[in-house]
Amino acid sequence: MKKTKIFADANLAVGTIDRNIFGSFIEHLGRAVYEGIYEPGHPSADENGFRGDVIGLIRELNVPIVRYPGGNFLSGYDWRDGVGPKEERPVRLDLAWFTTETNEFGTDEFMKWCRVAGIEPMMAVNMGTGTILDAARLVEYCNHPGGTTISEMRRANGASEPYNVKYWCIGNEMDGPWQIGHLSADEYGKKALETAKVMRWANGEMDGNAGPNGKLKLIVSGSSNHEMPTFPEWDRVVLEHTYKEADLLSMHRYYMYSASRKRPLEDFLGSADDMAEYIGTLKATIEYVRAKERSQKRMGISFDEWNIWTVNAPRREPLWKRAPHLLEDVYTFQDSLVFAGLMNTLLNNCDAVRAACLAQLVNVIAPIMTEKGGRTFRQTSFYPFRAIANNASGCTVRAISDSDTFENMYGSARCINEAVTHDKTKREVCVSLCNYAQETRAVELELRSFGELSASEYIEMTSPDLFAVNSYDAPETVVPHEKELPKVKDGSRISLTVPAMSWSFLKLRY
Repeated sequence: MKKTKIFADANLAVGTIDRNIFGSFIEHLGRAVYEGIYEPGHPSADENGFRGDVIGLIRELNVPIVRYPGGNFLSGYDWRDGVGPKEERPVRLDLAWFTTETNEFGTDEFMKWCRVAGIEPMMAVNMGTGTILDAARLVEYCNHPGGTTISEMRRANGASEPYNVKYWCIGNEMDGPWQIGHLSADEYGKKALETAKVMRWANGEMDGNAGPNGKLKLIVSGSSNHEMPTFPEWDRVVLEHTYKEADLLSMHRYYMYSASRKRPLEDFLGSADDMAEYIGTLKATIEYVRAKERSQKRMGISFDEWNIWTVNAPRREPLWKRAPHLLEDVYTFQDSLVFAGLMNTLLNNCDAVRAACLAQLVNVIAPIMTEKGGRTFRQTSFYPFRAIANNASGCTVRAISDSDTFENMYGSARCINEAVTHDKTKREVCVSLCNYAQETRAVELELRSFGELSASEYIEMTSPDLFAVNSYDAPETVVPHEKELPKVKDGSRISLTVPAMSWSFLKLRY
């Protein structure tokens, strides 16, 4: 049996983990909103039409922040269509996803839903068909207390107090030709800078000083993936325009499994290490612009779209349908292993990644699936997210590993993929381990300078069938199982045996 040694020391911290890296995303796409989080008449729905069973599962995931309303939908969306009396709201064609949008659910409904679910909103402003003034007025609608036409509109719509939204995305994937109102990097950078300025002014921020409710956290659109021919030049140009005004640079990436590739499994299993390379390139790009700008500010990354996404299947729903079944991937056990490795990568880059949004939260490439009028089930990806989001806190500790590697389309990737976190307040150390090897491995952990450790929780996900899935009728086909707690030798050394193709999560206390 091959052995991998992993060393971590409490004094070698990567950075503080921002809870917002466990965020998610709700777009007006498919059944994410309608029949997802919002379904009036469902047995669990409250007076607002919010599905209580779905909120319960979201709380189980411990999601702190949700991005809304898009996504590609954003670039053709007028926020005014989604406010006011529902019976008076216009019905529009959504040109991003070729569906019909009733606007029954909009900004006010999302803000109410966030309050009920205990979630912080991350709003987005339209940089495709939208104007600079449209963005400023949406900030005014959400954050200004009253006394103006726009803020009084919100009060008339039932929200007497401002929403005080802090996080704002300035557009979505504006580097993509598929985007409504696609711009070049220079065009977008100039528009984003002017938009950022008026958004801050609408929030009462002057000369760099905070407004009455603090400063906005503004996120500018970076590359939609690292395979774009404009990457990373797009990011450099945008940052050179916006570095003084923006706080975070957005990045997106989806990883796909394709049986048609020559070595599909190895390529898919290399996703986590490829994500790390992508983040590393953006870190370097940010540092280059910071040096060029002679700035003391260190901009962070908002990885506000990431997930596993099965290779696109032909669309089976007719055009212009309301809430069609789109992108409803059913995740396999194999998907959950890659997913866990991607979460490890986010943790290991917490010095730069300050926010991240799993795309998406319900029904659309999501950990939660719903039936209209009926049941829910937890996808295989639900479980690594739940364990890590509920336990990984404090800081990530740099892990040194002698894991062997395997070749894939991205280069080389580690057979044992790990993340180690340390919370001094809770006196906890957590270890997330993916074994991407085709055989059982021995893993020797040496966790120094934490104190006298003892294991308090140990779970494992494995399956004889890499393509096993959960479903409404068989919701627990793939779930984690509790394992016997391992003994800790000399207060710091733990020996584990991890099965082939498995994910393990170990929590220790001191």
